[in-house]
Amino acid sequence: MFMGTPDFAVPSLTALVESGYKPIAVVTGPDKKRGRGQNLSPTAVKKAALNAGIRHILQPEDVRDPNFAEALAILEPDIIVVVAFRILPVSVFSLSKIGTFNLHGSLLPKYRGAAPINRAIMAGDHETGVTTFLLQEKVDTGNMLINRSMPIGPNETAGEVHDRMMLIGARAVVDTVEMLLKGDFQPEAQDNSSASPAPKIFKQDCEIDWNRPVHEVHNQIRALSPYPGAFTSLGEKNFKIWRSIVLNPEGELGKPGTVIEPGTETELAPRLVVAGRSGSLELLSVQLEGKKAMDAGDFLRGSAVPIGTLLGSM
Repeated sequence: MFMGTPDFAVPSLTALVESGYKPIAVVTGPDKKRGRGQNLSPTAVKKAALNAGIRHILQPEDVRDPNFAEALAILEPDIIVVVAFRILPVSVFSLSKIGTFNLHGSLLPKYRGAAPINRAIMAGDHETGVTTFLLQEKVDTGNMLINRSMPIGPNETAGEVHDRMMLIGARAVVDTVEMLLKGDFQPEAQDNSSASPAPKIFKQDCEIDWNRPVHEVHNQIRALSPYPGAFTSLGEKNFKIWRSIVLNPEGELGKPGTVIEPGTETELAPRLVVAGRSGSLELLSVQLEGKKAMDAGDFLRGSAVPIGTLLGSM
């Protein structure tokens, strides 16, 4: 049985089907109204399940509803695979005959929680990975089965890491299922003394403090791209920054948040460079409130940003 909802879970479901482990059922979130027309749309996992010919699909509103556990018990699953789904009660994850495992987007016990990719990038980590582990009542604390590491590039965004990670995770899911079916596994307990949290992203995590070291601001920007976005202000408007690079990691080049190299409409390749604490940052992709996201050069061709402009001064 497979449980998951967003795009991140789709490669794992697809890999299981292609490897001959087609789930007897798929559990996913309810259909929701999406898009401009607010039409009722299925989850990414439901679409993938239907495309794979899986017709037994459950979409519980509440995973703690006793009727949901009863519906699963009738299916008598050998293994329950969980990828980007909800927190399950014991009454659900204890139903599998062999085991219920989750795919988590970090090298546990680091970054337990809802936003492991974002938090790892925000912290400036150079490595992350995936872990499969057996579920237990306390979230993300179960005994580990497989760890797979992967690098984080110095300018990679959370979206780029996410897209690579879901493919690595899919292989780990298949390997874990094979391991459980063979009975050839020795779960490894997590070292709780090495654990770190990865709480979900809040609005206060997104606002840029230009007084922080420039590399920390850069990590914040890429950790929050493509969602929900790091923001500051330009004049009286919200100004989101989607991509940046560190130009000078050392030295004071002006008051933090001050534009020190603006583009003009006449330049062929205008740049938007901002002073930070201990260096400067070139903003590569930006979005002014009320406009679409665009390359900084394109933005500057239509919006003059004079030297001395102070971001975040609204």
